[in-house]
Amino acid sequence: MSDRFVRPTRLDTVFNAAVAALTRAGLPLAGSRVLAVRGRSSGEWRTTPVNPLRVGGDRYLVAPRGTTQWVRNLRAAGGGELRAGRSVEVFRAEEVPDAEKPPILRAYLVAWAWEVGRFFEGVDKNSPEERLREIAPGFPVFRLRSEGRR
Repeated sequence: MSDRFVRPTRLDTVFNAAVAALTRAGLPLAGSRVLAVRGRSSGEWRTTPVNPLRVGGDRYLVAPRGTTQWVRNLRAAGGGELRAGRSVEVFRAEEVPDAEKPPILRAYLVAWAWEVGRFFEGVDKNSPEERLREIAPGFPVFRLRSEGRR
């Protein structure tokens, strides 16, 4: 596991707040969702906007800024909720091993590079598989298993 973490800029914070507000209002930006997960120390719900990704038949969350607080909380809680407007999906999360990440990271870059590409430090959707394997430890990825809607 890598401890790579890219601190958000003020612009990132403003952008994330706007995306979260729109998503909470039922107007998700390009499929974004608000991730809700219990804090590992407080037990309180913590929220942040995320970009779920479907690859094959599975859905994933990728952490482009590395080991963020939501990643640490999700590891501890093992699951959470994806919210958009009044829709709430409960899920369990399983962290993906580094060896399985390259095709997921490539698909994530195809879908979301316009928003998060700068966090990949020169790696893009056309980078060789070997390069994606090299960076994989710095990008936590979780496979989502839906437990239904509430």
